[in-house]
Amino acid sequence: MVERRIGAPIPDRPPDSHNLLFLLGKAQSRFGYLPENLLCDISNSLGIALGDVYGVATFYSFFSVQEQGRHVIRICKSLPCFIKKSQHIINVVEDATGVKLGTTSPNARFSIQLVNCIGECDKAPTMMIDGRVYVDLTPHKISRILKDYE
Repeated sequence: MVERRIGAPIPDRPPDSHNLLFLLGKAQSRFGYLPENLLCDISNSLGIALGDVYGVATFYSFFSVQEQGRHVIRICKSLPCFIKKSQHIINVVEDATGVKLGTTSPNARFSIQLVNCIGECDKAPTMMIDGRVYVDLTPHKISRILKDYE
């Protein structure tokens, strides 16, 4: 059942967190978020308590249990980005998209989230859109980047 829904077989190993992360990742890629009924199916398939599945799905910032926009903008809030004025970057992205942090636009084009680290601390401030990383951000650079997603 789960295999058919997410388009990937369950690895042939005992139920554990590796299988869980694998299945959550495949489901997130396929649906753009993790619907509740799918979390129940994964729980049943792996024999892992639903609360544990939900706990993992909500712990990692790259998983979402709520529908997201077509383009998910993740803005880094780590210390290097904070020092390099990430709050200004947040404000610029919100103004340019008309979407507030933590929400999705009414037309479902954009969602904006904060993440703890993107892994490009030496090139702060950074953001990621649909898995693509953008570094050394400025308001002008953000404007050019966002045009590619309209």
